Amino acid sequence: MSTATQNPFFSTLGTPPNFIRDVQAFTARMAAMPRVMEIAQNVKVGTTPHEVTHSEDRLRVLHYQSDVEKAHRTPLLIAFALVNRPYILDLLPHKSVVRQFLNRGFDVYLIDWGVPTANDRHLTLENYVERYMHNVVNHVRKRSGEDQISLMGYCMGGTLCAMYTSLHQDLIRNFILMAAPIDWSDRESLLSVWTDEKNFDVDKMIDVFGNAPPSWLQSSFAMLKPVTNFMEKYVGFYERMTDETFLEEFFAMETWANDNIPVAGETFRQFVKDCYQKNLLVQGKLMLGKKRIDLSKIECPVLNLVASRDHLVPCGQSLPFNDCVGSTDRKAINFPAGHIGLAVGGKAQRELWPKVCDWLAERSDEV
Repeated sequence: MSTATQNPFFSTLGTPPNFIRDVQAFTARMAAMPRVMEIAQNVKVGTTPHEVTHSEDRLRVLHYQSDVEKAHRTPLLIAFALVNRPYILDLLPHKSVVRQFLNRGFDVYLIDWGVPTANDRHLTLENYVERYMHNVVNHVRKRSGEDQISLMGYCMGGTLCAMYTSLHQDLIRNFILMAAPIDWSDRESLLSVWTDEKNFDVDKMIDVFGNAPPSWLQSSFAMLKPVTNFMEKYVGFYERMTDETFLEEFFAMETWANDNIPVAGETFRQFVKDCYQKNLLVQGKLMLGKKRIDLSKIECPVLNLVASRDHLVPCGQSLPFNDCVGSTDRKAINFPAGHIGLAVGGKAQRELWPKVCDWLAERSDEV
């Protein structure tokens, strides 16, 4: 006979279904609170050993170290977006795109764009692509002793890398595009609606603030999926707060998601106007200073990674890239994940990235 049926109180009122189990689960969660706080305070992200080999203004280049013997001479340079921090690509030891490549013997570099200040509000797309990225590429080439490098760009970082590769194809051996917007003709996404010139005066925004404020950017991204970000996430946390592995991953993601940085004002202005509003890149009309971006000049092997559940960069904004380039060796992988899950999701780590490493290994010079 159960405790509930022996107790006169429960005999009188009746036992609600699963009542005792729910009370026990609640008690266990409350007992776990000290450990929850300890994990939250001690979470560590971006822990793969590295050294800073180049810096310019706010920018730093991280060169990763590994105990795995280098198997490929062709180095890999990774660029993330100008929004948020790049350690999403090295979030935790078991959720790290960087470590996937290191474990396969690649020589891996990562651009950390740094945090723009008010004095950086005049930086343009040309500054980021033709100055910063070009200097980094030449630094990696010189340091590695290789004439060409492989380049991978994630989100807006992929857009910048596509621009760069079109202008400097002779320096790029392989190009990997990762959840990156290229064609904004599809107006179905909320970001496309919000940035439409009928709804958004980007000139007034940047004229007032100088740079795109990080708090405004963060709240905008959160509102793309309000139920998930403001309700479901915390329900899931409550249900699994006794699971220490889950807690480590949860607080690592929260650390990254709340580590927003501003975007240089003139870069943000140009990206909204020329890309979101006018869709010039895919038309071959986007100008960086006096140079026109022509994606058909990209002739190196191309791997285009898209996420089928991406709410930030829908597949329709990325997949047209393969039809724009001049490459004969081009491939697209549409993976069942979200925009961030493409990098840190467990399934992506198990199934996608080993395939990406295989693809790159076949096209990189061996040691």
